[in-house]
Amino acid sequence: MSALWEILLAASFWAAAIRIASPLIFATMGELICERAGVLNLGIEGIMVMGAFTGWFAVYLGLPLWLGVAVAFGSGMAFGLLHGILTVPFGLSQHVVGLGITLLATATASFTYRLALPEVTSPPRIEPFQPWPIPGLSQIPFFGEALFSQTPLTYAAFVTAALVAWVLMRTPLGLAIRATGENPAAAAAQGLSVTGLRLGAVVVGSGLMAVGGAFLTLSAFSSFFFDMVNGRGWICIALVVFGAWRPGKAVLGALLFAAFDALQVRLQQTPLGAVLPYQLFLALPYLLSILALVLMSRRAEVPQALMSPYNKGER
Repeated sequence: MSALWEILLAASFWAAAIRIASPLIFATMGELICERAGVLNLGIEGIMVMGAFTGWFAVYLGLPLWLGVAVAFGSGMAFGLLHGILTVPFGLSQHVVGLGITLLATATASFTYRLALPEVTSPPRIEPFQPWPIPGLSQIPFFGEALFSQTPLTYAAFVTAALVAWVLMRTPLGLAIRATGENPAAAAAQGLSVTGLRLGAVVVGSGLMAVGGAFLTLSAFSSFFFDMVNGRGWICIALVVFGAWRPGKAVLGALLFAAFDALQVRLQQTPLGAVLPYQLFLALPYLLSILALVLMSRRAEVPQALMSPYNKGER
């Protein structure tokens, strides 16, 4: 028990948790935008893989890091546009299209990697974003190391979450997006373009998912390998439900999952790690997250028109 308290009271533990949560925050905000507009985007896993690859490859070819982020965002938007066209105006199954996008994006990243680097046996490394301590704030005991000594992309993740929350909850555009996810017929009666709003939400949301993937290569690992996303996309879909489709609660869910993940790594280095199988520690964040999801989702209010195609003129 004392070892657990030592872990939880260490600033390095919370710094790691915030770092692990950052890609989840980007991708969760993207999925939340899509679902608030009424579209379930199951392409998130593949879009994150594509974002991780395109962001890394752009920097590997010589572009600056922030342009690598922009390239990743653009690649996500492209796959989001494909997903949106198939599901919004054509009304195809969002489940089938989303899984197809995941397969297509993952295969495209793999094929392009093998085509561009056929002789490479180990992933080439790039110079990633470095920690950027905020002057003054980073010297605050405990909080300085945990909160204010992160990389620029981590700061950008929290700024993005705040911006998404403000747009969705405080602006006419956010009200229009939420209306298309709750009652598209009523939104259309007010002169809003349900197709345009849903399509735009999917495109922008997919771009944010890709930035979440790019975080892994540009800020965390400095190289690209195929299993690096490792189910984070599916976790982000669960985090949207955990947060009851509210950005603030979804961010708290991402931090909670990341804390569990950081905890299991450190618990393996305690005496418990010599007694219990390491697979149990790896499963810990997922088991605890499932428990939290079950407890929180019972009160969640699902957008009424989620996964419901809208055809103009129908009621």
